[in-house]
Amino acid sequence: MNTIAETTIEADPTVPVIRITRDFAATPEQLLRAHTDPTLFAQWIGPDGTRARIEHWDARNGGSWRYVSEGDGEVYAFRGCFHQVGPDRIVQTSAFERNPDVVALETLRFEALGPGRTRLHAQSLVDTFERRNAILLSGMRTGLDAGHAKLDRMLADGTV
Repeated sequence: MNTIAETTIEADPTVPVIRITRDFAATPEQLLRAHTDPTLFAQWIGPDGTRARIEHWDARNGGSWRYVSEGDGEVYAFRGCFHQVGPDRIVQTSAFERNPDVVALETLRFEALGPGRTRLHAQSLVDTFERRNAILLSGMRTGLDAGHAKLDRMLADGTV
């Protein structure tokens, strides 16, 4: 049976945080690799019609990263630091370079659900509700849905 997984996005009413949940036909190790291997990450991140170019990637505790996304004549750069990279969890910061004052603290957790199934729990905390709401209205849903669909295909064809 082939079912399409849905990405759930929730805005906490009491804290300026966004929570994202998505199930994958993958092991936690596969999802960790998809989020930490720069070659794999560049293949699935972002909406359709964009291309990610990794400029710097050091996926380890204390490491940093930067990538540029290009599409439709637009260029968007993102950067951050990996604070913790573990077998079932990544803690990192993330900033959109056009708005460098907005830095999110992100936690990604990979919950094993059983053989070949993993739930991704992602949380992104910013300093104000206004900034959180601006992120939600930025096209985040489109980028997440497209990126997760690409990741699903990569998992299914054995790329990850």
